[in-house]
Amino acid sequence: MGKQPVLIVGVTGHRFLAEVEKVSAGIDRALVRIEAAFAPQQWTVLSALADGADQLVTRRVLARHPARLFVLLPMPLDEYLRDIRSPGRFEDLLAQAAGTIALPRAPTRDQAYAALGRYIAEHCDLLLAVWDGRSAQGTGGTSEIVAHVRAAGKPLAWVHAGNRVPGTEEPTTLGTEQGQVTVERFSVARTSGEG
Repeated sequence: MGKQPVLIVGVTGHRFLAEVEKVSAGIDRALVRIEAAFAPQQWTVLSALADGADQLVTRRVLARHPARLFVLLPMPLDEYLRDIRSPGRFEDLLAQAAGTIALPRAPTRDQAYAALGRYIAEHCDLLLAVWDGRSAQGTGGTSEIVAHVRAAGKPLAWVHAGNRVPGTEEPTTLGTEQGQVTVERFSVARTSGEG
């Protein structure tokens, strides 16, 4: 595969993360794998900048690449900020964005998040997911976005990470799998780091 002028990377993942240093190292390994396989000249990142994985992945990409960030808003900003536990971090990243994309208003919050997931899956070239590999704990969860991307036959870089104890904000770990990286539909076999 030759150099790809622009690679649109969709970001999704769990909001509550344990062993963040392992997850960060996994994200960095995933980015190396993406660089090796796709050699993009320009990165575009689609992220809702939700707490946890969205913000962590976005920060790691921006630290490595002069990427264009587009922030997806599943509902009006003032309403969305009610779901953000770290508004300062959100606003710092938002200030670095090339723009925002406001999605059409949905009847419910769950439907808004489901529409956000579909938008990411439909508009990305590749999905970078920080995920436990299990079914979603709610509508519009990471597993639904991954399922859309897989059904579309798009590449997936999956950083293994625990989610949370259902019904709580207590993050879980996958133990020795925490931070490991799996790639799907990467056409170039060259890799750097763990796989």
